Amino acid sequence: MFKKILIANRGEIACRVIRTAKKMGIATVAVYSEADREALHVRLADEAVAIGPAPSAQSYLVIDKILEACRATGAEAVHPGYGFLSENAAFAKALDKAGIAFIGPNIEAIAAMGDKIESKKLAAKAGVSTVPGHIGVIADTDEAVKIAREIGYPVMIKASAGGGGKGMRIARGDDEVADGFRSATSEAKSSFADDRVFIEKFIEEPRHIEIQVLADGQGTTIHLGERECSIQRRHQKVIEEAPSPFLDEETRAAMGAQAVTLAEAVKYRSAGTVEFIVDRHRNFYFLEMNTRLQVEHPVTEMVTGIDLVEQMIRVAAGEKLAIRQGDVTLGGWAIEARVYAEDPYRNFLPSIGRLIRYRAPDDEDGEGHVRVDTGVGEGAEISMFYDPMIAKLVAYGADRPEAIERLARALDAYYVRGVEHNMGFLAAVIRHPRFAEGRLSTDFIADEYPDGFGGAPADPDDRAVLIAVAAAINAATRERDAGISGQMPNRTLAANGEWTVKIDGDYVDLEVTGEPSDCEVVMEFAGEERAIPVLTGWVPGEPLFEGQVGGRQVCVQIDTVGAGWRLHYAGLRADVLVVDRIVGILARRMPEKEPPDTSNLVLAPMPGLLVSLAVEVGQVVKAGEEVAVVEAMKMENILRADRDGTVKALHAEAGANLSVDQPIVEFE
Repeated sequence: MFKKILIANRGEIACRVIRTAKKMGIATVAVYSEADREALHVRLADEAVAIGPAPSAQSYLVIDKILEACRATGAEAVHPGYGFLSENAAFAKALDKAGIAFIGPNIEAIAAMGDKIESKKLAAKAGVSTVPGHIGVIADTDEAVKIAREIGYPVMIKASAGGGGKGMRIARGDDEVADGFRSATSEAKSSFADDRVFIEKFIEEPRHIEIQVLADGQGTTIHLGERECSIQRRHQKVIEEAPSPFLDEETRAAMGAQAVTLAEAVKYRSAGTVEFIVDRHRNFYFLEMNTRLQVEHPVTEMVTGIDLVEQMIRVAAGEKLAIRQGDVTLGGWAIEARVYAEDPYRNFLPSIGRLIRYRAPDDEDGEGHVRVDTGVGEGAEISMFYDPMIAKLVAYGADRPEAIERLARALDAYYVRGVEHNMGFLAAVIRHPRFAEGRLSTDFIADEYPDGFGGAPADPDDRAVLIAVAAAINAATRERDAGISGQMPNRTLAANGEWTVKIDGDYVDLEVTGEPSDCEVVMEFAGEERAIPVLTGWVPGEPLFEGQVGGRQVCVQIDTVGAGWRLHYAGLRADVLVVDRIVGILARRMPEKEPPDTSNLVLAPMPGLLVSLAVEVGQVVKAGEEVAVVEAMKMENILRADRDGTVKALHAEAGANLSVDQPIVEFE
């Protein structure tokens, strides 16, 4: 067994690998860029080596710097994590030449599966079911349109060297093929230095289901069941679970057998994932093979009890698998939610900055049923240079409903401030009736949130909880304030009594009786009178309100906003203000301030680089025409005019670094 390994990665996956290495008694070496000097993975490792400036192209992607770090520290092996150099055959070859073990697959498998065009040819030859399409290199737009017509719309345009949703477009007509081919090739070139794309049939109502394989390269290849990864946004996974609520035993066995066949065809070694697209009739087609550890591997670990990182290390050290197919059993259910620094209320704009408050949820019963894989902590920075993931939050249950409920409670209790995050959106998704029923597809988010995310549906019971919590925290705050010295004589601050709660523009009259920690809130709400008991140990200043509201155990996040509070619960975000009843009567008569009109402006939807401008002053533009292209997080976003108009002014030039809502184009 290795005595020392180097992790050629950063963030949560570097921390994840370090955790298993420590369990195995293996010393670890971290590498870091200038931006990651104080990162968590650097502090957790036994040694750390600086490898260059913040941009990954000058640090984490430089093979020579990784090799030098290995030589300097005496690391015998390298675990690449995922992303960066994890599927780079040249990197594996360079390590082999230097006599350093690669904790991953054989070089031939990486090369064969790293090219989507060649991998589909190889899969078809091995008898694996593949999606109908043209898997040759496409020369230009005209050829792309011709091929798309032959296949039949809709089609998917995909980068041959792609991954993570980059260089991927769906097209439903000739014009969309032309636009998609141009943007996909451009995006693929900038992300992978390879502009080749191919076209295949787009499966309607598709599910994305993948099979985890494990092989020792010495004759044993097994699969560890499936993961359902259908909840995606812009082709990037958001929520994953194991097992799939859709597969039956027959389909699971057939998919597993084909995944093993493909792995054996390339003499695979280590952990890998074979991804399939599955239609409504459980027909499945090979998509690609990821020759690395997947982001979503924890759900497989939780339902099988197998540490995939440990198995990768043991196989790389020359050990045979001690597990056989008959040893693999799937027990219980696990669901993972990817927590990102992005604002779902603003079309998921990336959010960068420092985590000024960070409190991860506890494993509620100490049984390992809630797992947080993260590479950050309080005070850490979400950088513009890397993926904005905060953590992977995973919950386990005896069955799917229990796993969903545990994940929901964990999301409510996960407190992060300093950057925007997507936890309210994740909470809304897993509480959605369609999700609970298991009616999933890769179109789930587009179908259920066609106009973007504006918060969870206003469920009357959940809103009643927020109103009762607002009344209780107002009572506790006033009780504390009543004890402050120097108060006006003959004026006592009452903790209970009659109040009015303003919640997102609506007014609710209520009465609070009892002590703030054990009170009853009586309100007229949703056409009926409700008496809601509240039992809590909350004290002013605590960011989490935990207790029982109406007999329901809840955790509500609290932020102070002006004279009121912003409450977060179950995917809802509500601004509340509690005032005296007479003030509430008068407040109802106050006019609402209207926001400024920006309908004649094209604004930057996110921080990013203005790649190009397609218009000039005086130009007449029709609705739907391209106006500008903004690149953010290596993804190109085409901004289009939402109405006809004439360009009055350009407020930014190509090459400019844009901030959120910065004006780009102004129309007359």
